[in-house]
Amino acid sequence: MSRIVVLNHVTLDGVMQGPGRPDEDTRDGFQHGGWSMDDNDDVMGQVMGSRLAESGGLLLGRRSYEDMLGYWNTTDSPFKDALNNAPKYVASHTEDPLTWPNSTMLTGDVPASVGELRKETGKDLHIMGSGALIQSLLPNNLIDEFMLLIHPVVLGSGHRLFPDGTPRTSLRLVDSVITTKGVVIATFQPTDAA
Repeated sequence: MSRIVVLNHVTLDGVMQGPGRPDEDTRDGFQHGGWSMDDNDDVMGQVMGSRLAESGGLLLGRRSYEDMLGYWNTTDSPFKDALNNAPKYVASHTEDPLTWPNSTMLTGDVPASVGELRKETGKDLHIMGSGALIQSLLPNNLIDEFMLLIHPVVLGSGHRLFPDGTPRTSLRLVDSVITTKGVVIATFQPTDAA
């Protein structure tokens, strides 16, 4: 059985929108894209690298899938081969074809499909971005761990990891690392208490 693990950058006020580039996600007039880039360092690279080296694949929403494909699957990307070779499971409301190699569409009852994936694979499946997918899995107790890279910045606007209406979820801290740039990499697992 595998675990479903969320790996996301968030601000102190919980914003997860557009961490990587100014044009990454401008929905709803978001103008703070690229807010995480100045905080990258070797500590973050080592933590993320060791986590992703043991990955059983990516579990993504359609928007995150398309964005990653469009940006990282270029000829000069250092991640191109690893991303092309990784299994990718994509929750989608559209039937548009998935053009990235090793991609599988999850349609219909996505939480049920993800529940089946958890039973089949052995290594962790990682969710990056994919806020709507996370919100669909939380009420079904399908997220086993959150590794959050909490950046020392408040944006005041943007799509949040846990928006209003998120079901109550009790978590316990199982690990933490502080980078040289002040990013707290905190790993949480849900507890049975709700």
